[in-house]
Amino acid sequence: METKMYLNLAVKELNKSIKFFNELGFPVNPKFTNEKGACIIIGENINLMILAEEFYQTFTDKKICDSHTTSEALISISLDSREQVNEMIDKAVKAGGTDYKREQDYGWMYQRTFLDLDGHHWEVFYMDETQIPEQM
Repeated sequence: METKMYLNLAVKELNKSIKFFNELGFPVNPKFTNEKGACIIIGENINLMILAEEFYQTFTDKKICDSHTTSEALISISLDSREQVNEMIDKAVKAGGTDYKREQDYGWMYQRTFLDLDGHHWEVFYMDETQIPEQM
């Protein structure tokens, strides 16, 4: 069996979050979706589980952080070009997200950042591994 990754995030309004990620081009896997949470397909073996806060809380005794004011994780997604990075940021902003940080262009890597509706931090980047400097 291939290893799959399921990233779980708490969200305040499940349906709005589903719509947000759909507008970025990420479909829902209905097999793992109900009124408490949704499975968003990010890649072949990468899934995002967006869980209503009340349901998310059943998996942990820890307090759910306010991701608008506290950093819980930096989630990174690689894309195939700089243009795709810019398109993803444009889609995120149009869907209600926030263009969070100034673009970073290292020549061999181009990166932009958005915050989703719940303030989760997403790094979107394109990297040309053939251009990585020998000394990092």
